[in-house]
Amino acid sequence: MHTKKQILDLQVIKHTSLNNHHVVLTCTSEKKLPKLLAGQFAEISAGDTAGTFLRRPFSIHDYNMEMNTVSFLIQIKGNGSASIGSLQPGESMNVILPLGNSFCMPAEGEKVLLTGGGCGVAPLLLLAKSVIAAGASCDILIGARDEENLMETEELSELGTLFTTTEDGSEGIKGFVTDHPVMQELKEKYSKVYSCGPDPMMKAVATIAEESGVDCEVSLENTMACGIGACLCCVTETTEGHKCVCTDGPVFNSKTLQWHN
Repeated sequence: MHTKKQILDLQVIKHTSLNNHHVVLTCTSEKKLPKLLAGQFAEISAGDTAGTFLRRPFSIHDYNMEMNTVSFLIQIKGNGSASIGSLQPGESMNVILPLGNSFCMPAEGEKVLLTGGGCGVAPLLLLAKSVIAAGASCDILIGARDEENLMETEELSELGTLFTTTEDGSEGIKGFVTDHPVMQELKEKYSKVYSCGPDPMMKAVATIAEESGVDCEVSLENTMACGIGACLCCVTETTEGHKCVCTDGPVFNSKTLQWHN
């Protein structure tokens, strides 16, 4: 059952620059934040920035119920995300949250693999914490173009064994996430795989998982202009017909997606 959506003004309490194109904004609210789950997202207003009428969707990167804080990993691509990403402590942002569904948690004692490519690392921090809270454990495999774009490695390595790949070989195994040897050990080591990142990466991860007989959940990054299923910008084809990624997802079991047709 989905938690009721709220429109809130959040106050930025910490701005952390990860590299030239990514920042993490940690925020709080005067009101009690609703319960937020790994895989859910928020629609954030870009304020009065020219040409940014629509809100921008960002994954819930981290959430602390006791501290009443929520964090977002912002990839700066255009005017809207640049405006949001430039916010400093003391400034505020207007958000709608929580939106979408969440990852399904493993059973107690299970071991799972989390995979992320580029800014697809965004939902993995809260996911790893949630897996541990469920009594399971995780290994984490992330990839990027180069060492600079491998993000949150220190934070993630505290939650499970961290494996890395880079396309230029500057850190970890040279190649893509699916080139890492751990991907060939799915059947022996893991009960489930979770993935977020570019579609080609998630498709490749899902294919290996399917061939290994391991369940796989993916978080899609379709364009989500409204976040409530009204604009139909984010529709994807599934075995159960067309689904809105923003309301029926963004998390899907990979077997339900019509990727191979």
